[in-house]
Formats: sequence, structure tokens, C-alpha cells
Amino acid sequence: MRFIIFALVLVCAIPASAQKLSVKIIDHQEHDSNYNYFVPGHSYSNSNANVNCNGGDNYANCTGTGTTSTTSTPAQHGSFSVRGATFSLLLPDGRIAVVNCDIKFAEHFAGAAGNHRNCRQPIVDNIQADFHGGSAKLEWVVSLDGKKTESETYKVLGILDKAKSD
Repeated sequence: MRFIIFALVLVCAIPASAQKLSVKIIDHQEHDSNYNYFVPGHSYSNSNANVNCNGGDNYANCTGTGTTSTTSTPAQHGSFSVRGATFSLLLPDGRIAVVNCDIKFAEHFAGAAGNHRNCRQPIVDNIQADFHGGSAKLEWVVSLDGKKTESETYKVLGILDKAKSD
């Protein structure tokens, strides 16, 4: 009986450990051969504006204020030795996830050179990433009504800390 309870707790806990996030692709590269991937630097700006207007039939009087905050992250030291498609994903908390999808085996009876397919890659910058253990399932919309999506599972190579504020 204890074993059954333990198994149920384990089965229920596994899906709970997954984390689906809205992320932004800040860089990507793809090559059919091995290459070194360096995480580039990037900047992100957020602006807010407030405008107040009042007036009568023949005039308007408006005042406003605006603020912009910019966060810049320098290029990261070190590199990843990879093959296939590699993405740097900006997470909501400012960290960067580096993910890679190597060329997939796909039997076409075409010999070593023809028995593979390249990984599916989003052509948009804002996507969903479902992180589970050492993998991330990237998902993006491919239809006008937003109902059709494409996805591909990538290996998480590392999670880089967010930039430190001065």
C-alpha cells in the first residue's frame, strides 16, 4: 500500500515540476556542422507615458510625462560547442536560457546524409517554452486565428544569471 501511495505522489509531482513561460528569443544560430555558440549581449527597454488633457470647444491643454528604463546585458564569457539550432531565450525574470536542438534522425532510406531532418524553428521572437527537467518544448503560433501551433523539443544547455544592476 505504501508503494502505491509513493507511486501516485511521484506520478502527480512529475507534471507539476514543468514550468511554461512566455519567453523572447534574443539570438539564434543554426549550422549542420559543429560550431561554438557565444551568448551575445542585448538590451531591453520599457517605456511608460501619462498624458492628461482638458479643453473646451476651441482649445485643448495637455500635459504629459514619460519614463524609460533600459537593461543591458553584456556578451557572456565562454561558449557552447553545439550542432543544429541554438537559441538564447530571455526569461521573464531576466535570466537567459540557452537551448539547442541537434539534427534529428529520420529514416528515409537515403543513407547517412539523407536520414536526418533539421529541427523546427520559430520565425517569431515571442514564444512559449515549457521547461521540464533538462529540456524545453518551444511552441509558437503559425495561424492567423492563433489556434494552430508548431513545436520542437530542445535541450537546455544552461541558465545564465540575469544582469547585475550597478
